[in-house]
Amino acid sequence: MATVRYFPSDGAQVLVALHKPVTTIGRALGNDIHLPDASVAAHHVQIVFNGRDFQLEEVDREAEILINGKKKRRARLCNGDRVTLGRALLGFSMFTEGETKEPSADNTAGTQTELAGLRRLQTFSERLMTKRSVDELLETLLDDVIELSGAARGLVLWVDPGEGGDNVPRVRASRNVQREAIQDTSFAMSDSIVRKVIETRRPVIVSDALSDTTFGKSESVIALKLSSVMCVPLLNQGEIVGALYVANDEVKHLFDRRQLDLLTVYASQASLILQNAMLLSALRADKEKLSAELSDKRFGEIIGACASMMEVFRKLQKVATTDISVLITGETGTGKELIARELHRRSNREHGPFVTVNCGAIPENLIESEMFGHVRGAFTGAIASRPGKFQQADTGTLFLDEVGELPHQLQVKLLRALQERVVFRVGDNRGEKCDIRIIAATNRNLDEMIKTGEFREDLYYRLNVVNLWLPPLRDRGDDVFIIAKTLLSKYAEELNSPVRGFSPLALTAIRKYAWPGNIRQLENRIKKALVLCDKTLLGPEDLDLGEDAQAPILPLEKAKEDFQRRYVLEVLERNNGNRTQTARDLGVDPRTIFRYLEKEQSLTPVAHAEPEV
Repeated sequence: MATVRYFPSDGAQVLVALHKPVTTIGRALGNDIHLPDASVAAHHVQIVFNGRDFQLEEVDREAEILINGKKKRRARLCNGDRVTLGRALLGFSMFTEGETKEPSADNTAGTQTELAGLRRLQTFSERLMTKRSVDELLETLLDDVIELSGAARGLVLWVDPGEGGDNVPRVRASRNVQREAIQDTSFAMSDSIVRKVIETRRPVIVSDALSDTTFGKSESVIALKLSSVMCVPLLNQGEIVGALYVANDEVKHLFDRRQLDLLTVYASQASLILQNAMLLSALRADKEKLSAELSDKRFGEIIGACASMMEVFRKLQKVATTDISVLITGETGTGKELIARELHRRSNREHGPFVTVNCGAIPENLIESEMFGHVRGAFTGAIASRPGKFQQADTGTLFLDEVGELPHQLQVKLLRALQERVVFRVGDNRGEKCDIRIIAATNRNLDEMIKTGEFREDLYYRLNVVNLWLPPLRDRGDDVFIIAKTLLSKYAEELNSPVRGFSPLALTAIRKYAWPGNIRQLENRIKKALVLCDKTLLGPEDLDLGEDAQAPILPLEKAKEDFQRRYVLEVLERNNGNRTQTARDLGVDPRTIFRYLEKEQSLTPVAHAEPEV
């Protein structure tokens, strides 16, 4: 068994065996290894055993840790390592130190009890991996403890913060020697002994409670006529979370120090079970609360309740049952494919295929074959005939994502296919009829592309029978909170993360950030934070949303001037550059329009020609 030896500056050395999954070290009395040194933090470090290695981890970020003379925050311990905490020196050994002696009969019996206890503990630890309830696990733990110790009853108590900051323990599980739950737990334990353990965070063993100088006059001890009692604290990183209590009223001097040590090991398991139960309960409560919030803010798989999204849902519901073409526009990452899938799911083609084509991801020399298919021998490498996306989507929906990336020559063939619902495979002169519905999406400005000749106007009108514009995340108000909480709930479970929410500062930062990558960027930030964060709440720094990530605050006059300039230019564009009409629409003097145009020209950088050589 691994050990830690403490070398105090004055006094005898102290040797402690590491028999718990987590061993806390610090100046406070509640630590597993108490170091009475002023240079040591109250809760300095902890040693975590994962079944194979012993890992030293910091608890207090301000505390100094040296391992073999080098500053570390965490490290895997090796045999012979020297650990310095403040001025306190510790030695770590992978093996039990001391000379081997011939065991006495008492030692042999004690060793057998320890081995039986450790075997039961191993079996119990394996049960933690099953899907049994918390109550069943605690009852099994108590049954094992009662059988090993010879106690008549056992209880697991959990601490609830009461009024005035008092720690009020309540019974979480109870068992008697007949392996039954205790009906009336008010007469099953001594309040004074439990209170002592809760206050001191140290285990208590009482051989003859009625004669004990500390507890003999206690009302509960006298009333219950207690004899042998053991009670050990349940700790979580040095903080008291409950107690494990066993007793026998019939036998005096029943318990010894070896049994108290074994009970301490079981207490660490009980603490782990209850902590996980509390975390699971909190996660379920958060999930139920989130589900209730989403009940009136979800449209299929799409989440949103802002006015612009409600308009999208209204249009989607009306157009879904028809076969007319829909063009979905909006910035990248706004969820255009989700909208397309929802259109398909609500259409009469729901049971047909939904085929996606990413028009920007297919090489130009292959895109025609991908879209319409090819026959054997049509080009080098065409060793067999294969259908294209149009044929695959027959009786269903074809989703053309990033349609603005289509090369010009293919736009002509696509227009013909849409008009006639007939496609020709590459290398074939026979047409094939396709019964499909077309949904297209793009983040590009197709109107500008039409003006520059990059996109065919007739194809644009064929695709854009109904337009669904998705607003960017920064303009969706409180939708960002619901989306963020939904993504966290989804991926925390998938990634087995301890995170269960956002801190208030994180929610404020999420609301203020512009999210240029929209929902996709938010999703990626949350995934990364869940993998790297060890806390239960994500902060702004976990989402890379520090002060540098926020947009600078402009003076009110400057912000108002910028908005007016952008709005004037937008209206001017809608009026095809007609300044007089723009001034009339805005109710201002035409000279105001000229002033904004002059400012825009002064802000636009001028390209200087390179000097001739």
